[in-house]
Amino acid sequence: MSPLPDHLPVTPFIRPSRGEVRLPGSKSLTNRALLLGALCREPVTLTGALASEDTHLMAEALRRLGGRVDADGTNVRISGQENALRGGAAELFVGLAGTAARFLTALCAAAPAGLYRLDGVPQMRRRPMQPLIQALRQLGADIRCPGEEGFFPIEIHARGLAGGRVDLDPRESSQLLSALLMVAPLARAEVEIRLTGEVRRPFVDMTAALLTRFGQPAPVWRARNLIAVPPHPAYAPSGGTCGIEPDATAASYFLALPLVAGGTLSLPGVLPPGTGLQGDAQFIRVLQACGLEVTAGAGSLRVAAKPGRPRATRADFSVFSDTFLTLAAIAPLLDGTTRIEGIAHTRKQETDRVAGMAQELRRLGQEVREEEGALEITPRPLRADQIIDTHGDHRFAMSFAILGCHDLRGDGRPWLTLANPGCCAKTFPGFFAVLEELRRGSLTS
Repeated sequence: MSPLPDHLPVTPFIRPSRGEVRLPGSKSLTNRALLLGALCREPVTLTGALASEDTHLMAEALRRLGGRVDADGTNVRISGQENALRGGAAELFVGLAGTAARFLTALCAAAPAGLYRLDGVPQMRRRPMQPLIQALRQLGADIRCPGEEGFFPIEIHARGLAGGRVDLDPRESSQLLSALLMVAPLARAEVEIRLTGEVRRPFVDMTAALLTRFGQPAPVWRARNLIAVPPHPAYAPSGGTCGIEPDATAASYFLALPLVAGGTLSLPGVLPPGTGLQGDAQFIRVLQACGLEVTAGAGSLRVAAKPGRPRATRADFSVFSDTFLTLAAIAPLLDGTTRIEGIAHTRKQETDRVAGMAQELRRLGQEVREEEGALEITPRPLRADQIIDTHGDHRFAMSFAILGCHDLRGDGRPWLTLANPGCCAKTFPGFFAVLEELRRGSLTS
């Protein structure tokens, strides 16, 4: 795959989109399954796994902890677990991968012995870790912060987890709770987690479902804010394998494409809302409100744009917030004012996604009202020849690439350029190749 240039003009579609989009595996499922596989006693194979910067960082960390992770395309084999987390020292680098940072922190804290140092890029040092660190300390972990308390870098002097009652505030990221749930069965006694804030349930439910696939009892919700996890150190998926669904968040860009360029697309393996493990599939309902026609077939979704201009909508993204940028980026093409709510927590992700999106839409001439947890976007004539700052955030790059597929000039000439498009390698290295293949296919259909 050729490296992307520092600045990439997006070539519009001059004919309606046509074709089939085969999406990579889910990042969220892949990183969870990598961790759970590392806790098994026998080798585990993941099928349909994602190969991206985030999953490579996770896999490399598991290798540094003493296990083996071997990839053959989308199949990943995890083995050598008997040699992992058995003492010694390891330096782990997580880049900007929030899932890897939270999951590895919990994994190392639950290890019976060892000295583990974890760090990432400067942006990672600003991402919230304190609630998880505090919760693990309540369970008996020895976690030290050489820099600012509650942030990376951290140093873990492992001695296992005792168990007992723990308080956790999951408002800043559901990953904090997921990390705790995945290692809680290793504690010497039952872990009871009292939530001191609201949690976005879809990703937690995904974690619970994966735990059961790996032979663990499902976490028990004793009350709306109280979860119990009994000790159960044996992790083992049925048949030694775990299949990974196509990434529902990555699907959001191609689900939106027919609203931008017209036409129809088929997405094999993508599941309708409520039928798979990924909460981000709920974004399909948002696009249906905008005028997307969705048909579920045998193991595939077919999507098409209804006649006429797509409609603006109002939606609460609190439980599937990674997809809000897709809607925000195409909002200039929608009929009416788009209102996006429930996104305050995204100010503390790869970048301040609320402020960044407002900035880039204004650069394109749009009227944007920014609130702490909401954006309101009213279409105005799009300004051509603008360079979009992707803020080093993969979701900015992919969302605005879809907007750039709109033939603004009417002659197929690029009108929107992306700075640092290569940041999409974090979760979808082949994104621009897939988009270009679709564009070329539309010319010959």
